[in-house]
Amino acid sequence: MPIMVISNSEHSLVPDIANGITVDFGQPEAALETILAAIEGKPVACVLATDDTCVELCSRLARKLDLPHNTTAAALLTQRKDLAREALARAGCNIPLFQLVALQDIDAMQLQLPYPVVVKPLGLSASRGVIRADNKIEFHTACRRIDAILETVGITGFARQHLLVESYIDGPEYAVEGFMVGGDFRLLTIFDKPEPLCGPFFEETYYLTPTRLNTGQRRQLVEEITKCCHAYGLEQGPVHAEARLSVTGPVLLELAARTIGGQCGQLIEFSLRQKLEELVIRGMCGITPEIDDQAEAAGVLMIPITAAGILKRVEGLTAAMQTEFVRDIEIHINPGYELIPLPEGASYLGFIFAQGPDFEQTYGALQSAYGKLRFITQPKWTLENMAG
Repeated sequence: MPIMVISNSEHSLVPDIANGITVDFGQPEAALETILAAIEGKPVACVLATDDTCVELCSRLARKLDLPHNTTAAALLTQRKDLAREALARAGCNIPLFQLVALQDIDAMQLQLPYPVVVKPLGLSASRGVIRADNKIEFHTACRRIDAILETVGITGFARQHLLVESYIDGPEYAVEGFMVGGDFRLLTIFDKPEPLCGPFFEETYYLTPTRLNTGQRRQLVEEITKCCHAYGLEQGPVHAEARLSVTGPVLLELAARTIGGQCGQLIEFSLRQKLEELVIRGMCGITPEIDDQAEAAGVLMIPITAAGILKRVEGLTAAMQTEFVRDIEIHINPGYELIPLPEGASYLGFIFAQGPDFEQTYGALQSAYGKLRFITQPKWTLENMAG
């Protein structure tokens, strides 16, 4: 199947792999005209968004082409946490208590939620700018810190001036991967996150599949995700959701109309023996894929950035690669580049992939390989450092 890659950059993405054009996602009307001109007279089977930045544009393009799509209103909910929470609340979904706050009113306002709370920007992803606060002082500190982050990322308007505050939900966390076909949710897999994510920041680390949830818990989780998809108005395309299993049942944290981010899609291929992209494209084209039971466990460690500085080198790669059940290790930040941890940061050092006979051995392989790596850094020198 021929593929056209539409990228938000100066140069076409991966020209050796697929045809492509470049547009400015920040100018959706002009982007839409450019895309329609490029595909004029060509048969198009589906339009697929690869990340949050182009979900709304893809929805508008699919509508123009009379292809199955989510409404632009549904697409917007996946990019604005406040609007999403309001839609979920109206539908009676199980979500944290929440409150929208204006940054200009932080010092004088009275928070209506009990502590601990989690403070979030309205539009960022990958846990960037997400901070837990256990009291009023921490709440004000978190708001000021997120305000500074928003100042650097080019967000304007309502999303620049407001934050979402939610009640902290205790319990293990899971990621759910699936897709919608004609309004029906089809599960691909559930990822366990075995490391507790208690804050104050919420960096993703380990993902493992198949889940250790029992049949009843899996059913509850999928039913809640399905309900949330319907609350968004999602009809077609990939779904990536994050939820916690609280004492009252599954609680949705995030829902996006895209596939799992970064390199983690490789886990689908390891565990289901089918590429995630193929599964989703088939689903978008109306072909229901057959999902076999997983023969082995698969897992990934998104290598966290634990401290700020300049990366000098990575030691122990050979020993880590020789760890039993480890499939691959990718380092994505080159020596000489700056390491920025959460909540300001938006990237990982790299990824460790493992595949083993069961959950525990796969998890152990990831932990063992990570323990063999050493990240040698040096401080980032600035004029202020030198003056001091």
